[in-house]
Amino acid sequence: MSLEHLQTEVVACRKCPRLVAWREAVAHAKRKAYRHQEYWGRPVPGFGDPRAQILIVGLAPGAHGSNRTGRMFTGDASGHFLYPALYRAGLANQPHSAGREDGLQLRGVYITAVVRCVPPANRPASEELERCRPYLAREIQLLKPKVIVCLGRVAFEGVLRVFSAAPRKEFPFRHGAVYKLDRAVPGVEAWVLCSYHPSQQNTLTGRLNAEMFDAIWVRARELLHDA
Repeated sequence: MSLEHLQTEVVACRKCPRLVAWREAVAHAKRKAYRHQEYWGRPVPGFGDPRAQILIVGLAPGAHGSNRTGRMFTGDASGHFLYPALYRAGLANQPHSAGREDGLQLRGVYITAVVRCVPPANRPASEELERCRPYLAREIQLLKPKVIVCLGRVAFEGVLRVFSAAPRKEFPFRHGAVYKLDRAVPGVEAWVLCSYHPSQQNTLTGRLNAEMFDAIWVRARELLHDA
């Protein structure tokens, strides 16, 4: 199994009937601003440097972002906040991500999510998270990252489950929290770094600002030296 083979398998996945129906309905209806564009409307595979030592894990594709463009954190407000931060940290060659052919290259970073299809109201069901988890586990096995940055609580809990880390009270989620996980995934010992998700719900309210987010990537690079 290679990352390319895994990406192909992800794109072909139809394991969750509710998510299949929703992603395709959104792609058919479209948003008025994108009515002339062809939506991706399929599971969104991981994206980035195949030799990455930093793995970024988000929640799920956005309805008119990744579900439209076919690339993680691309085409919506969360991506507009994430990619400039990666660029400032020297982890991307440009500060914007508009589509799969825009020339964006990530440096030492790979981006994925705990759910690969857009869920209604951004809330995947527990069984949908479970069906998708093996994809994340296999990405971790293939990449063997030294640092995993979890964008949001759901992403963090998904990573904990991959590592069979228990109980949850030992690993509370808070912005900037760091934990060392070394269980269940053969050959992988990783620092896990928590961040608030760069959604507008957090960025427009000031819960997450650019300074706080930049500090996450500085910390991620520091952790590489401690791995």
